[in-house]
Amino acid sequence: MENKKIAIIGVGNMGGAIAIGLLKSGSIEAANIAVSDRKETTLRKMSDFGIATYQNNIEAAKNADVIIVAVKPYHIEGVINELKPVLAPNKIFISIVAGVGIDDLGAMAGNDIPIFRVMPNTAIALQESLTCISANGNTAAHREYVVELFDKLGKTIEIPEELMAAATVLSSCGIAYALRYIRAAMQGGIEIGFSAEMAQLITAQTVKGATELLLQSGHHPEREIDKVTTPMGVTITGLNEMEHKGFSSSLIQGVLASYKKIKDN
Repeated sequence: MENKKIAIIGVGNMGGAIAIGLLKSGSIEAANIAVSDRKETTLRKMSDFGIATYQNNIEAAKNADVIIVAVKPYHIEGVINELKPVLAPNKIFISIVAGVGIDDLGAMAGNDIPIFRVMPNTAIALQESLTCISANGNTAAHREYVVELFDKLGKTIEIPEELMAAATVLSSCGIAYALRYIRAAMQGGIEIGFSAEMAQLITAQTVKGATELLLQSGHHPEREIDKVTTPMGVTITGLNEMEHKGFSSSLIQGVLASYKKIKDN
């Protein structure tokens, strides 16, 4: 892929995961990444990877071909105003900021700027993210590069921007939902005799196997569930008890509650 210089503004959980994921993927050299953040401790961690670090956003971004902004929503306007002197139509602007639409970003940065709105999840540090991408009308020349960049960090899908809030819930928040299931299953495993460490290993590997069954086969989950639910068996007994206690309903309601929170903000 093209040898572009990348600046990441804000290297907290998500911005830092992107930087580390890019390095681990081998697609970008540390010399081509610059980051900025207010926290010196965060910058020291990035510096240990050989990445150029700055507390000044302009210094980090001035030589970059790609500017990735991963800050809190309430900081985005101030950050874009600060970056305006180095934004240009020949540079790619990528926002990882939840809840801030492309039209709003264009109004802040300039409507001639190629703007991508991207929503990965924290598994991006392991090149296992599901990343959703939408863009404004100035991005045709850069689309292939941006998709390829995030394909190095997991799986990428392009979606209409009106689905970005839903993508945030299902993919980004979804990591936490899946981890909460794992924690609950671990607690059950401890109660039936396993150590915490063994319960975690068994549960995590089992969930990994379940996801691979779907990703590699393309089957609906129920098709795989049917393979392990024998008549009068232990699996169907457990599943029915979970459903009786509201397992699926509570998960659906949690997804909807998170979505409503985004839409109401």
